[in-house]
Amino acid sequence: MDVQAYLAERGRLVDARLEAALPSAATPPAALHAAMRHLLFPGGKRLRPALAFAGAEAVGAAPERALAVAAAVELVHTYSLVHDDLPCMDDDDERRGRPTVHKAYGEALAVLAGDALLAAAFEVLAQAAADAEPARVAAALRDLAHAAGSRQLVGGQADDLAFDRAAATPEGVESVHARKTAALFVAAVVGGARLAGADGAALARLRGFAEAVGVAFQIADDWLDRDGDEACSLVRLLGADAARARAEALLAGGLRQLEPFGANAEPLRELARFAVWRTR
Repeated sequence: MDVQAYLAERGRLVDARLEAALPSAATPPAALHAAMRHLLFPGGKRLRPALAFAGAEAVGAAPERALAVAAAVELVHTYSLVHDDLPCMDDDDERRGRPTVHKAYGEALAVLAGDALLAAAFEVLAQAAADAEPARVAAALRDLAHAAGSRQLVGGQADDLAFDRAAATPEGVESVHARKTAALFVAAVVGGARLAGADGAALARLRGFAEAVGVAFQIADDWLDRDGDEACSLVRLLGADAARARAEALLAGGLRQLEPFGANAEPLRELARFAVWRTR
């Protein structure tokens, strides 16, 4: 499978849904809507939406069955980046080669834009109830809300901000990665498969896959930026070689979870390899 072609094709699919979900930059209040769109368009690799589509495909369904989850997860991911970049968080001036939202529109509008993107995510997913079994949509909504909340993404960010390297353990670092990064991988893969009609056994395996690959992705991301100043990092704690080996072990474990799905899961396998091996 050509991963770049897959990402581009699925990216166009989710971009159309995201475009329909957000007001235009000229819609009042125009500055707020422009700020909401600043980081969302053009987006990054759209990896999380691709994982949602591949989750649906893994259980034998068309990727379009996962469209609402794909868009909702990308909106949550983008909101989290807008807030992570703020001066009170990671204090970044640039993302994806452009000024961060608070640099382009001011800190107050960046906070509000993030808030509005999060709300839009749940609106998009709730609208899917007209096209899918309501109970499955409700479960996907619950999963995404949990992934975005204090016990997952937001809690992971809180612990990242409070990280004490002197007291750090590999288990503690991986706990932050599991909540701050892998939680949205799980929401994407499991949510996409859930809307596609997956049963409980399939969802459990896909959850195990996404949890492992999400942590491996973050380790690989830190490995790629190993000359930076990221504090909560296995690379900083264990060294580049040991961290890389841990990412490879997690990837292998995640791929084992996909064995019962056969060829249908090939997009998930290739996306996982791409996510972890892109640093080679």
